[in-house]
Amino acid sequence: MGAVGAAAPGFDEADAAVVRRGIVLVGFMGAGKSTAAALAARAFGEPELDTDRLLEQELGETIESFFDREGEAAFRAREEELLLGVLARPDAGVVALGGGALGSERVRAALRGHVVVWLEVGAEEAWRRVAVGERPLARDRERFERLHAERRPVYAAAADAVVRTEAPPEAVLAALPALGALREELSRAGGPLRLVWARSASGDYPVFVGRGALRRGVFHPVGGRRVVVADERVAALHELSGDWSLSVPGGEAEKTVARAEEVLRAMARAGVGRDDLVVAFGGGVIGDLVGFCAAVYQRGVRCAQVPTTLVAQVDAAYGGKTGVDLPEAKNYVGAYHQPAAVLVDPDVLATLPHEEVAAGYAEVVKTALIAGGPLWDQVRSGADPAAEEVIVGCLGTKLAVVAEDERDEGRRQVLNLGHTVGHALEAATGYRRLRHGEAVALGLLCALRLSGQEALREEVAALFSARGLPARIEGVGVDEVVELVARDKKRRGGSVPFVLVSGAGAVSPGHPVAKEELRAAVDEVVCG
Repeated sequence: MGAVGAAAPGFDEADAAVVRRGIVLVGFMGAGKSTAAALAARAFGEPELDTDRLLEQELGETIESFFDREGEAAFRAREEELLLGVLARPDAGVVALGGGALGSERVRAALRGHVVVWLEVGAEEAWRRVAVGERPLARDRERFERLHAERRPVYAAAADAVVRTEAPPEAVLAALPALGALREELSRAGGPLRLVWARSASGDYPVFVGRGALRRGVFHPVGGRRVVVADERVAALHELSGDWSLSVPGGEAEKTVARAEEVLRAMARAGVGRDDLVVAFGGGVIGDLVGFCAAVYQRGVRCAQVPTTLVAQVDAAYGGKTGVDLPEAKNYVGAYHQPAAVLVDPDVLATLPHEEVAAGYAEVVKTALIAGGPLWDQVRSGADPAAEEVIVGCLGTKLAVVAEDERDEGRRQVLNLGHTVGHALEAATGYRRLRHGEAVALGLLCALRLSGQEALREEVAALFSARGLPARIEGVGVDEVVELVARDKKRRGGSVPFVLVSGAGAVSPGHPVAKEELRAAVDEVVCG
């Protein structure tokens, strides 16, 4: 069984013949590359090569003084020459590159022989870390932030792995086992994979993304028995080997306390213990159900998510929310339980019915509206929602939100965009007539109406229509939906706050909505 690896977005067949030797850390000023390189080198027992330090030794002076005297062009030429030599060394174990090193096409080409890890840091945090120093390119904040924005896509294009470093650089230690597995897999030239490191207050974990990963037997973490609980339809289509397995019916109607008890008792009879790894193999329903069982079984055992639907790959598999439904309301019984790892293989989406992909598209649009910027531009232009770049953009957006707010106390509430009415519609139809994504699509249209964003609502409605998503649901009454909204688990002080939209990338929670306005918005998507 292979370990997991990662590959850059530009991975092609030629990359499969390249043996990856070193781990090369790239990123903007203040990302903590030098500190992280020292920690990684010590952990792996390999040489540490800090190219800024090596360059200063060669120059015989500080980078700042050479830069100021000779200018940036001369500095980049000397830097490129040194970097090409370092990357060609057989002892290039762990290498830290300067922030602007990837501006060289020759350096980017030389990185193909290594595992490239982007230490991602936000512009504000990077400025806080470096503004007190003497860096030539950190003397003007406006220019600094512009440079940060310009370099991001360069780092992203080169990266095999992304590790956010808003936390102290020492936090990178948690990611080292996954990075080691990544290098091992790429050294076997197994195929295109990439790693995104997920952070949260209660625990970090790796997310591996790559086409054909399941077929190649990629899996992480290893160790302990693998206990696979699968959607029975998924188990019939895709193979994921385990030491013990159980198939259960899928669909929201099966996400019940009774079904959870069935899974828990089966695990107990099989002698599942705390050293074992429970694997949720299926869509969002299976992820929620099995994640919940892992959270409460023996007060918590490890759980890996292997999502097989678009909804799960772009949203449901991340963030640690697990739970089951009650007849009275959705997700009323649950727990936070971050996964030990998530393995995403976009190839499995090819076996989904069109309706399932369309349902997942609603979550793609929701996430793109929250992110704004390049992801929204990509989605609104008609990009394939199952494209790996779209999936990675969506999961990256969610992971960034969860890293800021794991327990829905603030920022994370934006992820509920469209879900307040959506969940009510699911409950009103007995969790049987609407897929989760279809309900979210209708709820998102309501949220945009409540936001007063008429033009944006029309654009989103057109996107949904092009994918075959319903614009209305029949046989549901407005009063019933409004009543179910009032029971939403996010209710505070007797009222339910809404997530509203000012524009793409400008989504905020906590808005009161008058009952009459809610009725009018719901009336547009239901037909009793």
